[in-house]
Amino acid sequence: MTTETLTAPRTSAVARIAENGWETHAMPEDAGATSIESIFGRDVFSERVMRQRLPKDVFRALQNTIRRGDPLDPAVADTIANAMKDWAIERGATHYTHWFQPLTGLTAEKHDSFVHPDGAGGAIVEFSGEQLVQGEPDASSFPSGGMRATFEARGYTAWDATSCVFLNRTGASVTLCIPTVFVSWTGEALDKKTPLLRSIEALSAQALRVLRLFGAAEGVSRVNTTVGAEQEYFLIDRRFHLARPDLMMCGRTLVGAKPPKDQQLEDHYFGAIPPRVLAFMSEVDRELYALGVPVKTRHNEVAPGQYEIAATFEGANTAIDHQMLVMETLRRVAPRHGLECLLHEKPFAGMNGSGKHNNWSLATDTGVNLLDPRDEAHSNLQFLTFLCAVIRAVDRHAALLRASVASAGNDHRLGANEAPPAIISIFLGDMLSDIVAQLESGPATSTRSGGALDLGARSLPQIPRHAGDRNRTSPFAFTGNKFEFRAVGSSQSIAWPNTVLNTIVAESLADLADQIEAACGPAPDPDALRGAVLPILQSIVKAHKRVIFDGDNYSKAWRAEAQRRGLPHLPNTPAALPAVTAETTVAAFERLGVLSRAELTARQTIFFEQFCKQIDIEAATLSRLCRQFILPSAQRAQRALAETVAATEALDQDCPELRGALEEYADLVGRFIAALRALDDVRGSDAHAGDPAAHAAFLQESLRPLMDDVRELADRLEADTPDDLWSLPAYREMLFIK
Repeated sequence: MTTETLTAPRTSAVARIAENGWETHAMPEDAGATSIESIFGRDVFSERVMRQRLPKDVFRALQNTIRRGDPLDPAVADTIANAMKDWAIERGATHYTHWFQPLTGLTAEKHDSFVHPDGAGGAIVEFSGEQLVQGEPDASSFPSGGMRATFEARGYTAWDATSCVFLNRTGASVTLCIPTVFVSWTGEALDKKTPLLRSIEALSAQALRVLRLFGAAEGVSRVNTTVGAEQEYFLIDRRFHLARPDLMMCGRTLVGAKPPKDQQLEDHYFGAIPPRVLAFMSEVDRELYALGVPVKTRHNEVAPGQYEIAATFEGANTAIDHQMLVMETLRRVAPRHGLECLLHEKPFAGMNGSGKHNNWSLATDTGVNLLDPRDEAHSNLQFLTFLCAVIRAVDRHAALLRASVASAGNDHRLGANEAPPAIISIFLGDMLSDIVAQLESGPATSTRSGGALDLGARSLPQIPRHAGDRNRTSPFAFTGNKFEFRAVGSSQSIAWPNTVLNTIVAESLADLADQIEAACGPAPDPDALRGAVLPILQSIVKAHKRVIFDGDNYSKAWRAEAQRRGLPHLPNTPAALPAVTAETTVAAFERLGVLSRAELTARQTIFFEQFCKQIDIEAATLSRLCRQFILPSAQRAQRALAETVAATEALDQDCPELRGALEEYADLVGRFIAALRALDDVRGSDAHAGDPAAHAAFLQESLRPLMDDVRELADRLEADTPDDLWSLPAYREMLFIK
């Protein structure tokens, strides 16, 4: 849009397109000339590159650090750093950075040059093992939840050798990015990666205990948590984004009337991808391939303008780093195609929101998926043990799981349009639900099979049918050999939800291992093991079956049933966040060495503060948007209508309908001004300064309803105001013009 379009009354959408032109973008003709095989991992200091560039003994030492956690010798670090530096410089890099994930939910980086003066008027290129392993960024301006004061600025980044070093290309700039953790001078975690790595270690240790009891640990040195994340997002023309202050400041539309057509025809889902969007997706894929991100799926999502990208399963730490790169790449590539990528959970009211389905499982380093039931699941006692551990964990810590996905944005999404509700429950499907029901009363004796589907035409094959259906309304659903945590928000880092999930399951496995060892010793024979395990699993099912629900999670009947079962219903962020410091949470996290009480308290404080700041920003933006855009548009429309009435009556013509329309419109404008004044009166309140929890509750209960009132009236004004007088891009334009 032109500058004039942003300030002056606008012409119709069709006229604006004709005047400004509508850019179309396509991939360069030679974009497909390079094979995917040669692109994939091109910008990653991968195991293949390490084998080529490192001496054998150094490569072996680094692999032992990555796979077994062995300490890294400083001399070895120098050799690795030199090889990294040479590799990066050959590819155009001039700087390196410790790439970390502070408690902002985003990534952070401080670039340092490889170039050092040589003292003789020239320069040399250096990168030492010390620079690789440890950095010292300023910690004072990152969220710390009170763990660090502003004057206490020292923090440390430390190389996470288990995640691949990579190159970040931005225009002509190439930077060597070294994934790191970020901790304070006191050693407390100031990031999302440190507790994640601790939780992965804790879960591995407890899962190995259980495997040893079952005699299944031979050759297994660790159990990995695996994650495959799906990312939903919206795309709109970038000029619309720049013309909407609410989208620029808040990532979502604070006002906007629904168009006559949105997603009700269900014609966008899996539909043909628009050429401009496909060009964007193709470029995103190629950039992610170069970074070694195994993106697999791309398609239209349910709402108009909504899309999805998904990667295959990886180890949790790598998958989470890659997921951050996916979000960064989506944002960075979109403007090249004249688009803007919206990652907010609910950028458009009344339509599907965006989530980030977190597919989670457990696998040994020998390749065995511990959540794969196989053919005769009822007799697979090891699988049933891990399954019951997950059921116990989710029921025991349902409130914490809900809190792990709590945010101002996700509050708008949870509970409708394919987003799970704020009540945490588990969907198991027909087969597993039947086995669990059998376990409650005794040993399970049978496994339901799915059979085959006869499609009714000889030319079509018979296809195998899964033993259970899928449930798109469940927040935590078993989907064959994994659990899909569907409640995670689209803008959220998946590090914290996975840290929580790993920790609570590790706690359950630890308790199960304790009970089994107490009953039959650390090395039981199969009969003794079976005799000990079955009663334990039976007791878990009886105590925690309330969390299992295979029906419609959207129904009012389920809310009533969940309340009867005693499941927590935490409809918003202020209601959910107290679970972060509940005694059950602190006990689990401290027992397993994931986070201390102080670290949990700090995170809770940060989560409350982030909620409050986001709502404050939204309220301020809404007020300014209404006063600078909507109210002037409405006043112009009212004046034009009044002039029409006056001109008609000057001709001695009665126009009761026209005058009635003017009076109704004037009344609507008056109520809008009053609602806006009420919002501003409450918006500046500092009654709860210094108490983030109380302030968050105040904003939820007092300010958000006033914002909803203003929006309702603004949307009615939009519907009643001539298009050429309305100065904001409308939903029908943002969602349908590609």
